[in-house]
Amino acid sequence: MKLSELYWHRVTPLHFVLWPLSVLYRFFLAGKKLCYWLDIFPSVKLPVPVIIVDSISIGDGGKTPLLLWLVDLLQAQDFHPGIVTQGNSDNAGPPAAVTSTNNGKAFLLAQLGGKSCPVWMGNDRIAAAQALLAAHPECNVIISNDGLQYHRLERDIEVIAVDFNEQSFGNGLLLPAGPLRSTLKDLGESSILVANNLQNHYVDTNPQNKIYNMKLINETAYLVLDPQQRKTVADFGNASIRIVTDADNVHWLYELMQKTGLNAELHSHPENHRFKAEEIHFADTDIVLMPEENALQCKDFAHGKLWAIPQKAWVNSELQSFLLRKLRGNPAL
Repeated sequence: MKLSELYWHRVTPLHFVLWPLSVLYRFFLAGKKLCYWLDIFPSVKLPVPVIIVDSISIGDGGKTPLLLWLVDLLQAQDFHPGIVTQGNSDNAGPPAAVTSTNNGKAFLLAQLGGKSCPVWMGNDRIAAAQALLAAHPECNVIISNDGLQYHRLERDIEVIAVDFNEQSFGNGLLLPAGPLRSTLKDLGESSILVANNLQNHYVDTNPQNKIYNMKLINETAYLVLDPQQRKTVADFGNASIRIVTDADNVHWLYELMQKTGLNAELHSHPENHRFKAEEIHFADTDIVLMPEENALQCKDFAHGKLWAIPQKAWVNSELQSFLLRKLRGNPAL
């Protein structure tokens, strides 16, 4: 069991010890932001608009479906977005395009974005963005897949996903006492909040922050070998089903099982796990379900029982209009 599952979703005596560290963390973030605002620390302005898409918590919080929704929106409006993301321990090093050798969220973004939306990764987001623009001069918008507190990269639009699900928002405390990387009230006035599971929650935000609603839809699956074949998860009925996932997706899959009444055996692997053929082959099983980002890693050895479950974001249409107005009013375009 993760530390987050033990401590970040409740209040225990340990939190009285950790809470002063959370207060110091909040002051540190505020001080760093002020230093960039006063130009004490230098920042970098790219030649194209930059959109930061991030989550307020350490988990995904719906950030990835929101980013994919944004890519679809921009492409439908004749923009040419490119995505930059920071490397992890498996992908550390200089800027490089994301390929099939990568895994996790970056690989999912590259697979679904296709050639029309390049995805680059590197330890330095700015260097990755500059390398992407050099390799793809047609790109006229950069989307950073994180970077809420990376103020060295100047941003034109900041879109923050806030998931009030217990597994994401937790006890509502800042790190290390809770899972939040910023309080809602400390976000900048220009931050756009996109909320999931907002019902029956009191939200203490900056009065200038408008909140847009988002709903995550994950009840439809497609056959990996033939993506045109689609079914709702409930349509699998009484089939013998195994669900295979990494730890990043286990909670929403468990909730999906509860909501749809799906009778399945759940197999969970560590975060950023690289799946092998034998881990998705079960002789006594009719259907193997995987989150889309995990299933796409298995395309080379997929079989006719493997189905992928994508997470799609439905977002308030008012946000779509607001983002397009803001982008089209940008002098860089």
